[in-house]
Amino acid sequence: MSPGQALAAILLAMVITTSGTWQVQDWRYSEKLASQALLHQEDMTAIGNAAAAQARTEQDKRLAIEQKLAAQDQQHTKELSDAQRDQARLRDRLATADVRLSVLLAEDPASGCDVPSAAGAVGVVHAARRAQLDPAHAQRILAITGEGDQGLIALRACQAYVREVIESK
Repeated sequence: MSPGQALAAILLAMVITTSGTWQVQDWRYSEKLASQALLHQEDMTAIGNAAAAQARTEQDKRLAIEQKLAAQDQQHTKELSDAQRDQARLRDRLATADVRLSVLLAEDPASGCDVPSAAGAVGVVHAARRAQLDPAHAQRILAITGEGDQGLIALRACQAYVREVIESK
């Protein structure tokens, strides 16, 4: 074998060895990359499942709160309608003179100054002096108290809503 052939044989052996080494390294790294890709996919699946479970939990909480708020809204709507019905009934009774509103008259025996009452407008209830109100004034008083009742019912509804929202957080 000539020195040129020996050199060619050595170069050929080096090329084959290098190529084989690269091939073995490629197989090993491919296995590692496939293993890492599988682990990454498993991690992503676990994260996705946890996020979906948390979303379901939050959705269930929100649904429960919505149901509570709907029930409270129905309750407050019923209270408001009952108050309005009672007011209408009382207004009707006042209009037909079935019921009369009266006020207690102030008596101050020390000064001898009693609030005068109109003749025939005084009734005695448990020995207290009372004066009946004019039906028009009674209607206005009833309207004012009705608006106040509606305001109080609306206030209670708002407070219940805020309490429910705060407790849900």
